[in-house]
Amino acid sequence: MPSDTVDPALLRHHGDVDACPGMLDFAVNVQGSEPPSWLRERLAARLTDLARYPSAAEDLAARTAVAARHGRRRDEVLLLAGAAEGFALLPKLAPRLAAVVHPSFTEPELALRQADVPVTRVLLEPPYTLDPLAVPDEADLVVLGNPTNPTSVLHPAETLRALRRPGRIVVVDEAFADAVPGEPESLATTATPDILVLRSLTKTWALAGLRCGYFLGAPDLLARLDHGRPHWPLGILQLEAMAATASPSAVAESERHATVLATLRATMIERLTALGIDVHTPAHGPFLLLRVADGEVLRKYLADHGIAVRRADTFPGLGPDHMRVAVRDNAAVDRLCAAIRTVPGSD
Repeated sequence: MPSDTVDPALLRHHGDVDACPGMLDFAVNVQGSEPPSWLRERLAARLTDLARYPSAAEDLAARTAVAARHGRRRDEVLLLAGAAEGFALLPKLAPRLAAVVHPSFTEPELALRQADVPVTRVLLEPPYTLDPLAVPDEADLVVLGNPTNPTSVLHPAETLRALRRPGRIVVVDEAFADAVPGEPESLATTATPDILVLRSLTKTWALAGLRCGYFLGAPDLLARLDHGRPHWPLGILQLEAMAATASPSAVAESERHATVLATLRATMIERLTALGIDVHTPAHGPFLLLRVADGEVLRKYLADHGIAVRRADTFPGLGPDHMRVAVRDNAAVDRLCAAIRTVPGSD
């Protein structure tokens, strides 16, 4: 798609813009309103350390914990100030042509275009399954999400591996992989020289305000991404959060949460479908892609009634009748369904 037809404002759009304070928030994919108490306590205990710079030992401890969590070596981990920093680093790989699989999160495309990297879009049609042959052979960087935001599609691991080509780097955004019970299609534990896996702690642990994420990949690729970053790219609290959430007990808690999310998602799909809403399935992420007639009208009606949903026409390949909703508990879904039933003209 020619760059002059791309609206940067649409690529930059994020769900937090759709949710105002005080609204019932289905627009942002963060789970919960605050980190769990044990994590808050660990972070609070480090506040007295904020007068000093983060140490190499603290960075090493966090990388060691993350590496152990995924069965990787320490030099296969690059800690990031959120997954967004990971996307911002991608132009350092100097691709000749980047292929971005859509519909998907738009931040990586924005980062590449702003660095004047040529970008081609691989637009998937419903049910949004990926044929590796749809990616142009000349693309030497391929970026996609798994599970994919906003379609909630989980691509098979073998499909992702089939994207590999000589001289090509594949970047898999696994920001929501820990919300899938068992992480069956994750590539995080596989050491592959040409695949980079991006992880985020924002969603499951309610840490959007702290900015925590990491790349997993071959040391030579990570060195290229790390080159030129400032001293102390991560603060003490970020390093503490990464070490804490990579612990075996935290990973077990995340798995339990993923199982609960799966149950809530199934119930939510059933309830929304019963209202005549087209819910894209199968869904594997902590969010659902909806399609309704007069989607813009419904979004505004819900907003006027204190309920925020995420507009989805900013995702390439989707239109104004699409919206994304985060998976929430039954009480929140009660309010959403009740509001939808009161839309003028609904039966």
